[in-house]
Amino acid sequence: MNIDKFKQQHIEIIGCVTALRQRARDGISENAAEISKLIFSMSSIIKLHLTVEDTILYPALQSGNNSALAIMGKRFQDEMCGIASAYLEFARTWNNADKVSRNPEGFRSEANKVLKILHDRMKKENTDFYPAIEAL
Repeated sequence: MNIDKFKQQHIEIIGCVTALRQRARDGISENAAEISKLIFSMSSIIKLHLTVEDTILYPALQSGNNSALAIMGKRFQDEMCGIASAYLEFARTWNNADKVSRNPEGFRSEANKVLKILHDRMKKENTDFYPAIEAL
């Protein structure tokens, strides 16, 4: 199974996270419009990524002949539900420049928490899950 597109989307998401961190360091209130645009852009990538995982990747693993990979895929899919919900709530809350500029420390706190969880998940996929898929 070719998972190059998933890997590319991870690179794009990490690029958005890096840009968000830089804008936050430069001043959250001053960069609220750019921050909200970055969250919107990143959300588009994440939603596409999740949709393709749920409609193509995970079903393919479940219907394949490698039971260990099917189990791993199911575990990753189940874990992602909570992570996706947390991220989508974060995005709904902070994709508005006015909300970001009115509560910069609230944004910083939530971003640090949610984006760390997201980053850790992508790292786990890149180091554990995707190599297992590619080994097929």
